[in-house]
Amino acid sequence: MGDNREVLTSVEKQPNVSYPVLTPNLKGLDAAVAAGAEEVALFTGATDTFNMKNTNCSTAESVKRAKEILEKALEQKLKVRGYLSCVLGCPYEGAVKPEKVAELAKELYDAGCYEISLGDTIGVGTAGSMAKLLDHVLKVVPIEAVAVHCHDTYGQALANILKALEYGIRVVDSSVAGLGGCPYAPGAKGNVATEDVVYMLNGMGFETGVDLNALVETGEWISQQLGRPTSSRAGAALMVAKKRRDELAKAAQLASNKASKL
Repeated sequence: MGDNREVLTSVEKQPNVSYPVLTPNLKGLDAAVAAGAEEVALFTGATDTFNMKNTNCSTAESVKRAKEILEKALEQKLKVRGYLSCVLGCPYEGAVKPEKVAELAKELYDAGCYEISLGDTIGVGTAGSMAKLLDHVLKVVPIEAVAVHCHDTYGQALANILKALEYGIRVVDSSVAGLGGCPYAPGAKGNVATEDVVYMLNGMGFETGVDLNALVETGEWISQQLGRPTSSRAGAALMVAKKRRDELAKAAQLASNKASKL
């Protein structure tokens, strides 16, 4: 996270778009404010072992730190988003009780987070476990303050998002080309690809405000820069279709030029 300031200050800001900065501690919050952040994000995991591996503290201590960041951020009139990791499973402790997740979600919401993102950090969730989780969380946190964050390790991310949509959730975290992962969750794949989510939402008639073609090209570009194939199935398929259209258009233009010369 050493280049956070450079990234935030270099981005060409667009109207009506939020640019939240992840702030793991008070020092990170101060740095975010100095860089001009107007929204920050804080996080905690749902299990003690994950929190110990990730931030070297227990869940209770992690929540306490998060509240300290939250209090200071709110004093400075910043919007604060809360993230909960390992809500459907932990790489160290296995299954996670939805009651525990609901308790933590309510605690962060009551403390002042405007939204709580429920993260399936290792991607083990299914539509069934997502439904059970939401049954508990939505009893204590308003639906408009709940988002989902699904990794695609087992190929279940879109199914989990669809289930969340059926419950009325309308905020979904994703990453271009499926980038991401977690160094403290061995084997976990990246977050669900934005291209795949937008393709699905378009097919369901949702208005996302996202230009899918531009998104696919961005995913192709970043994948090339990183020297790795895209993790987006929709992105890969749409790029093949685009290249084919371009080839046909080029061939047609050449044929037209040849005919003109004759």
